Amino acid sequence: MTLPDEAPARADVADLRHPATWVVVPLYQEASVIGQVVSRVQERFANVVCVDDGSRDASAQAAAEAGAVVVRHCLNLGQGAALQTGFDYALRDPGMRSVVTFDADGQHRVEDAAEMVARLEREDLDVVFGSRFLDRRTRVDPLRRVVLRTAVAFTNRTTGVRLTDAHNGLRVLSRRAAQTVSLRHNRMAHASEIVAQVGRSDLRWAEHPVEILYTDYSRSKGQSLLNSVNILVETLLG
Repeated sequence: MTLPDEAPARADVADLRHPATWVVVPLYQEASVIGQVVSRVQERFANVVCVDDGSRDASAQAAAEAGAVVVRHCLNLGQGAALQTGFDYALRDPGMRSVVTFDADGQHRVEDAAEMVARLEREDLDVVFGSRFLDRRTRVDPLRRVVLRTAVAFTNRTTGVRLTDAHNGLRVLSRRAAQTVSLRHNRMAHASEIVAQVGRSDLRWAEHPVEILYTDYSRSKGQSLLNSVNILVETLLG
């Protein structure tokens, strides 16, 4: 893992771009889209750290050129490991009050993330989980819905935390929550691990409706359904 020497405070950025929030983006082989994703995120958030998880393409370069801080894993360790590295980096900023976890493939809406940060602060919460099942904006095909619902039912039963979408990659954590969560599952099972650790703590949490954009790009890579299946398998086995 390669870290820059110092986490910049970015105090020169206007308050409209949430200077006390860091957006953590796990990054692997997304060179064709990550520049657009970072640019879109920076419309609302001043601080973006992309954790390049051993990409063999130009993902890291594209993210840096778009204005993100880039931290690199020499080897592909998995999304859970990338998130933990991002949390550790963000915590080095003494002014950081919250972190957002945000996917690199363009499926998350920046507007939803901004609403979730505002809710975290307004309601004095520690964690806000995004849920695609709290409204009807997200069109989920039947097979993916069954897979995700099964994973959620298992997670709810084993963690005691009652969520509608426990494996949504869009989340907001307070500084206290980022210090509390310690991810050991490097790959997809990290989502259930976060929920389990929240359930064992006194962290205050809520769910917030979000829209997932299943794009032509993500469908062309087969990510959406494959990730859903991976989540289910690792949840049941983890």
